[in-house]
Formats: sequence, C-alpha cells, structure tokens
Amino acid sequence: MMRRIAVLDAPTNLGLRPPTSTSVPGCAKAPGALRDHGLLARLRARDAGCLTPPRYDPGDWRPGDGVCHAPEISGYSVALADRIGAIIDRGEFPLVLGGDCSVLLGSALAMHRLGEAVGGRIGLVFVDGHSDFRHPGNASYVGAAAGEDLALVTGRGQADLAAIEGRRPYFRDIDVVVLGIRAQDEYRLDLQAAGITTRPVPALRAEGAARTAQWAHEQLADCAGYWVHIDVDVLDPAVMPAVDAPDPGGIAFAELEILLAGLVDTPHCLGVELTVFDPDYDPDGSYAAEIVNTVVAGLAPVAAPGATPPRLLPPGPVAPAPRPGNGRPPARDVLAGPAAVPAPAVAVEPIGPAPTEGGDDRAGTNGDRPAVEPATDPSGPGLLRRVTGGEDEPATPVAEPDAARPGVDIA
Repeated sequence: MMRRIAVLDAPTNLGLRPPTSTSVPGCAKAPGALRDHGLLARLRARDAGCLTPPRYDPGDWRPGDGVCHAPEISGYSVALADRIGAIIDRGEFPLVLGGDCSVLLGSALAMHRLGEAVGGRIGLVFVDGHSDFRHPGNASYVGAAAGEDLALVTGRGQADLAAIEGRRPYFRDIDVVVLGIRAQDEYRLDLQAAGITTRPVPALRAEGAARTAQWAHEQLADCAGYWVHIDVDVLDPAVMPAVDAPDPGGIAFAELEILLAGLVDTPHCLGVELTVFDPDYDPDGSYAAEIVNTVVAGLAPVAAPGATPPRLLPPGPVAPAPRPGNGRPPARDVLAGPAAVPAPAVAVEPIGPAPTEGGDDRAGTNGDRPAVEPATDPSGPGLLRRVTGGEDEPATPVAEPDAARPGVDIA
C-alpha cells in the first residue's frame, strides 16, 4: 500500500522583515513557483489546498516589542496545525510548502497534539543552514520568528508563540536533531548546552547523507514518530542563492536528495515542510526546477508501491543510553506520557527494523542583498554534482544596529 502525499501550501512571510521599506519578502510565492514546475503531478499527490496567511504589515514594530506579527503568526499556526492534523487523520503524508520558517510553529503544534493523542512524543529533524535559536535568553532582542523558530518550538520565548494552547514545549530538546548548520553557527554552544543533538555540514559530509539520515533515526528511537523541517538555505549558495540569507559552506542538491530520501524512508516519518525559497531571486525558474527535482526524488520512498502507511511507535518506559559524542547530556530523563489514545487513522505498532542506508551567523550585511552569481561549475568547489539526464540574521545590540538586510529580520 503506497503512502499518498498531500501537498498543502503555507505561503506565509510573516516571520521575515521586509526587503525594503516598500516591499515584502518573496518567499510567499514559493508554493506557486514549485507547483508551476509540476510538483504535484510528479509526486502524484493530492492537492490539499492553500492556507492563506494574514496580511504582511510590520506597522510600527520596534526592537524590544517582541516578535513582530506575533498575533498573526499564532493564529495562523493554529489553523495550519488543524490542516496538517486533518491530512494525517486521512492516513496521508503531508508536504507543507512554505513560506518562511515560522510555518514550523504550526507543524510543531500539530505534532504535539498528535503525540498527546497517542501517549508518546514526536521528534523533529531540523535540516537548516542556520540554527534559528535566537531567544530572549541569548539575544538583546527578538523580532523575526523565522530566525527564532527552533527556539520557539522548544519552549523558549513569548508564550503567545511558544505555548499556544498551553503546550510548552512542542518538542523537547532531547527529541530534536539539527542537521546542516554551518560549523561556526552563532548558537552552536547554546544548542550543545541544551542537549540538542547537531550534525553540522562538515560532520554530515564526512559521514555521508545516507548514514546521517540513519543516525538521525537512531537519535529519535524513543520517539513515537518525527517531523522533518527543511530550509533550502541548507544548500550552498553556489547552487541555491535564491534564499534570503545565503551562507557559504552548505551542501549540494544531490546530498539533500539522499538525506531527504533516508529521512522519509520509514513509516515513522510523519511529514515534511519546505521553507525559505524566494522566487524573486529566481527569474528564470531554474532554481525552482532543481528544488522540484530534488523533492520528487527525495520523496520517492514515500510514494513507492510497497511503502508502509504512517504509524506511530508506542512510548517506551526508558530511553536508550546516549551514544558517546552525540552532543546529548550524560543522562536522558523520559517523562511518562498520558494513557495511550489511538489517533484517527494512525495505528500504534511495534518498532520494525531500522531502514538501511539507501551559527545562525548569517553571511553578508544588512544592506541591499548582494547579487550572487552561480559558479561556472554549479556544484561549486567541494560540492557533489547532481546526476540528472533567514530568513534572518542574528540580532545585534540595539546600540549598534546593522543596516537592514533584505527579507531577513525586523529592525
């Protein structure tokens, strides 16, 4: 029985600052651009429609006011969680097309609801070029939810975003695996202190994308299932400059394809979201086409005729011992979940054999977005060639603000 994919558009740009005083971030156009390249037909996916976001209007927001657009993002997250939950209730595999990274809040809320319903915890595989871990405890101020999404979904920050429906955190720190951040990410030490497991690009490439996907499975072995977040700025700007915060040192399309395929090739992967692609920086559509090629190939295990429908694992009484050097604290406490209540269309089954192998330190300044010309070799130095035939930047002290970077932060 194949797992049917359902594509849901979430074209929000509420988590980014405006590129200029008279424009809005272009990532809201991403779902349409990807659909124009035949994404749904190639995936043989059901069209789950579009959740229209509130109007983008920073108004008179100033540093110190909290997260910009917070009421709108909160309401949108609840509606998005409802839509994702309905897709999963049908036994389908949701593919959410963002939009900026604030869509993670809606996905996280849906996963927390689901975990509560089955008496277990849902994990998160966070594939992103930046940790998005800015919060009031490590920054002079917050403002752009797209650069604070991982902090928010792990319970850090203002309650109207980090504790919607009284749920805080949506994901526990020990149930998060971060892949693809740059080696010098600004918040890498904060992630380590929190016990959030990370595999930056150098380690990911050294181990390989397929083995990294398997490693991520292992880190979340005591979760009932997991959600996958993919920000396309995990790719190197040499192959994907059409993002708001391009940062050198990323991976190649071929690596992302292998990584995605490995992550979804298990019934315990509950869905995927794709964020931050900005068609405004893709005038001929070539980057959109490459993203579609990668997503279609990466999601092939989901729609394969023999694919197993999604299922959740029962909560285990004790978490496995941490693997040495994985960045987790020495001990891992597992909270007892509520009594198991089967979620509609999601069966609870014993775990099967694991599938076999197949800093938020933003580049640039806050001025006009620098033009990024693709290298002559589209894979760039050190990148694997594909075989075929910020959202924000770290907050700076108010006393020494940077000039505005397009589509990145609210300042």
